Amino acid sequence: MAKYESSVKQISYPVECVYGKVSDLNNLAIIKERINDPLIQQQIPADKLGQVKEAIDKLEFTADTVVCEAGGMVGTIGVEIVEREENKCVKYASTSSPVSFRLWVQVLPTGDATCKMKLTLEADLNFLMKQMLNKPLAEGIEKLADMLALIPYN
Repeated sequence: MAKYESSVKQISYPVECVYGKVSDLNNLAIIKERINDPLIQQQIPADKLGQVKEAIDKLEFTADTVVCEAGGMVGTIGVEIVEREENKCVKYASTSSPVSFRLWVQVLPTGDATCKMKLTLEADLNFLMKQMLNKPLAEGIEKLADMLALIPYN
């Protein structure tokens, strides 16, 4: 089992707002709208922007699931919410994926109108896969945390 943790991200919204968004995956559909924001686009390498837009267009959301058609040999990747602890943690697990994984989004209030967030990913990787995916997964969990920190939670 490989474990990856993001750094702690400070968010300028109350913990209730952040938890409300991440505990209902329909709310994360804003990603589809935000990909056209110039501030978001400048954080994505220009040669990868088309790929990112295409991948985001393929996302499908429900309150408890998000599904993406990855294509090729990977096929469909699905994630579902498996546990909610109000204003503290949301746990997700893969439903269809070449690699079984679990993701936790932890939130903690830091004041009346701010909170902090941390992501943790555990993936069932064999030795060879861990060697190949270690750096991309570590970078990916950090980028996901950065992206979640940029979402407007009001």
